[in-house]
Amino acid sequence: MGDGDSGVHLSRLRDAVIGCDLDNIESIAVAALNSKVDPLKAIQEGLAGGIRVVGERYSKGEAYLPELVMAANVMKKGVAVFEPHISEGADRGGLGKVVLGTVEGDIHDIGKSLVGTLFGTAGFEVIDLGVDVANQKFVDSTQKEQAVILGMSALMTTTMVSMTDVLAALADKGIRGKVKVMVGGAPTTKEWAKEIGADAQAGDAVEALSLAKSMLSKR
Repeated sequence: MGDGDSGVHLSRLRDAVIGCDLDNIESIAVAALNSKVDPLKAIQEGLAGGIRVVGERYSKGEAYLPELVMAANVMKKGVAVFEPHISEGADRGGLGKVVLGTVEGDIHDIGKSLVGTLFGTAGFEVIDLGVDVANQKFVDSTQKEQAVILGMSALMTTTMVSMTDVLAALADKGIRGKVKVMVGGAPTTKEWAKEIGADAQAGDAVEALSLAKSMLSKR
């Protein structure tokens, strides 16, 4: 198969994400696989290329959250087709592991899931702990996975205090200096993040990825 054929399939994958084409993404992905498009390339240049476009539009105010969520769902559906076909030891970008979760007592998921999707396409290995995550689980997973970034989300002022407890527990364990801690969610602010000793606060998934790359480049 020539590069031109590959390019056509990559464009179709990108366009499916940009157009939020949930109905046809699987057949488009299968067609790419049948045409011998490299599955990792399909994810990183096709699907991720599309989510980057939607993310940039969102950050400029040209697209809204429902569109970003739908595009991320299209991408996930496409990734599920390609993932089983990626060869062992393939270079996925190697930016390190990111542990994500919504704090204890909070079950909001959309923002965190978007962050996980964007980070996964950018070359990070994402360990998503889900929602209502116990403080100790954040600490244990960060240590076990040797994560370069820990991301915590909260949508309620009553639950965001858990972030302070996790930071204290990381310090007690002696691993606070080994991981960059990022917080997010509606009640969080950059001032509050600084006050509790977090490394960064992101207002949305697009900003979170940009901050993560910036923090790691300065290590």
